[in-house]
Amino acid sequence: MDKFTNSAWFMRIVAFALAALLFISINFEMESDKKSLGLSTAPEISTETIENVPVEVYYDRENLVVSGVPETVDVTLKGAKSLLINAKNQRDFKVYVDLSDPAISMGDRTVTFKISELNEKLVATIDPEYAEVNVQERVTKEFSVEAEYNSSLLEEGYTAGQPTVSPKTVKITGAKDAIEQISYVKANLEISKGLNETVNSKATVKALDRDLNKLDVTIEPSSVAVSLKVSIPSKTVSIEPKQTGKAKDGIRITSISVDPKEVTLFGSETSLEKIDEINLPVNISKIDGDTELELDLNKPESVQKMSLGKAKVKIRTEKVDVDEENAEPVVEEEEPETEQKQEEQVVEEKPVPEEEDEAAAIESKTFNNIQIVPVGIRDDQDAELESDVTSITLLGEADDLKKITKDDINLTVDVSNLDEGTHDVDLAVTVPEGVEWELDSKTVSVTITQKDEET
Repeated sequence: MDKFTNSAWFMRIVAFALAALLFISINFEMESDKKSLGLSTAPEISTETIENVPVEVYYDRENLVVSGVPETVDVTLKGAKSLLINAKNQRDFKVYVDLSDPAISMGDRTVTFKISELNEKLVATIDPEYAEVNVQERVTKEFSVEAEYNSSLLEEGYTAGQPTVSPKTVKITGAKDAIEQISYVKANLEISKGLNETVNSKATVKALDRDLNKLDVTIEPSSVAVSLKVSIPSKTVSIEPKQTGKAKDGIRITSISVDPKEVTLFGSETSLEKIDEINLPVNISKIDGDTELELDLNKPESVQKMSLGKAKVKIRTEKVDVDEENAEPVVEEEEPETEQKQEEQVVEEKPVPEEEDEAAAIESKTFNNIQIVPVGIRDDQDAELESDVTSITLLGEADDLKKITKDDINLTVDVSNLDEGTHDVDLAVTVPEGVEWELDSKTVSVTITQKDEET
């Protein structure tokens, strides 16, 4: 045994074993150090999905329109985790569709999404992989704009005229087939419920097909100014004082007059048609002599508002013996004929010269918001009045005026011989026979424009 351990071969074997152990030990320690320092030679492979990556489309934007390309796609990346984290945070890559070839043909086609500026050590998968797109010739065409609004939002009793827009036309650009589908170009005026005044606002323009579906086109300008004139029908009626109560002993009511004699009512036309006068109750039970009162006017429920809320009442009296008074009692509410007899009695007691009596017989009655109607408009023209309503005062006998209503008055303006531009035109007035009329202005400004050609 001693001979073997002392031999050269034994020493060589032992030395080789020690060297192998030392080599294994050193390499094991180096691998441990690398792992602790993140220097592993075998990188960790992972995947990461990045959602909603924008898609760029390259094509001739001046002459073509491309539709069907989604705005975003999802990109799944595979590679070293450190590279994935950097790509996700930086998003320095691009997803695109290339349709820039000048020889590209019109119509439908399938295109594949591509990715650029991505680290070459990463592998990308795009979802979806491709898109069905449509390539069309780019077309620009001019259209007339029609304004619209929800008439149910008007306050009760109010009416609105035809809304006007400025500018009246817009230029619409899009694919040729989309332009050909345009049936309506609308500007919808947004209004709130209970509208009771004229509106001037901006409205967004939309292009719609015949089924009222919105089309994907570009509109210039995208919004227009819209004006909607809102008004309420009116009617001027007389104020009729009505006696209530019983006069005191020794007092006789000789006359009751009211100032003003008329009030203007505002409301729906159907409501106003039913009203011819406003009754003003006058309680005479506390009257001791000639008196002036200011009394409230009672607004009918069907009327929205009145031009005034009070009226002055003049009461004229005379003192009589109790026996005489009892012989001719005062009724609680006299009929119109009795009032007329009282007036005649006053005239007999206090005679008035004929000239003054004749002058007093002529009264006036004013009608507001009388519609002015243009006549003779040519088919190729539009006529716009500076104001399409006015007031007119009629002069005549009280009985004749009382019978006249707003429907008996016609105001027209003849535009048949007018050229394009603005003109001052005389008003033509038609009123019942036996009355005269007065206007604040006998002319109205009319603007004539040529109609836009249908598109």
